[in-house]
Amino acid sequence: MPRFFIETPLSTTLIGQSITLSEGVYHHWCKVLRAKVGDTAVLFDGTGGEYTAELISIDKKSAQVKLHAHNPINRTPPFAVSIGLVMSRGDRMDYAIQKACEMGVHQIQLLTSERCQAHLKYERDFKKIEHWQGVAIAACEQCGLNIIPSIAPPVPLESWVADCEDALKLVLALADGKPAFPNPLPSSIALLIGAEGGLSPAEISFATEHGFVPWTICERVLRTETAPVVALTALHMIHELG
Repeated sequence: MPRFFIETPLSTTLIGQSITLSEGVYHHWCKVLRAKVGDTAVLFDGTGGEYTAELISIDKKSAQVKLHAHNPINRTPPFAVSIGLVMSRGDRMDYAIQKACEMGVHQIQLLTSERCQAHLKYERDFKKIEHWQGVAIAACEQCGLNIIPSIAPPVPLESWVADCEDALKLVLALADGKPAFPNPLPSSIALLIGAEGGLSPAEISFATEHGFVPWTICERVLRTETAPVVALTALHMIHELG
């Protein structure tokens, strides 16, 4: 069944009742996918769990569905990873956010840094945050997550690092050896990732002074859009292998 995020708050008290689809879901399901009365889909509001819904009426500008069963599953990892991601240009951010969400990231904090080449200066620039949140929603629709990661407006790298209180703090940077990961992994993990030019030596030093552990995943240098999904995958494997 297709899955759709809906902004209307859902609850088990609405089971058996009808609700109106949002304009975006109506357009996608009824216009693009050409759904018909009687078709079913999965709806979720981003706060947890999902509902099966049956299309009961369609008119020219809206549609009604009837909510059926509630499934409390969220498919979230057993540890919450917050990524501090220095902004990059072009489609790199879309890819990084999409794949990080598919791998179950908890939150993405946008960062500026010494080598950051992307800046949000004008009102039209800040609309990119709404776009990136939309990328996160679409990724959750596709992969089955029911709790949507937040895309937080940019702050200076130093501010995020200094305020970070996660149990395990990692920075993707050259390291002399492999970090000793606790077993099991803690419930909260912070991951600092630079932009195209990487993090400067001063920024890496600042991060380590605030408890971040340098982590070199492999011998190759990863692109900024590849690093989040590789790091998250590695953390999943570390968790599974214990």
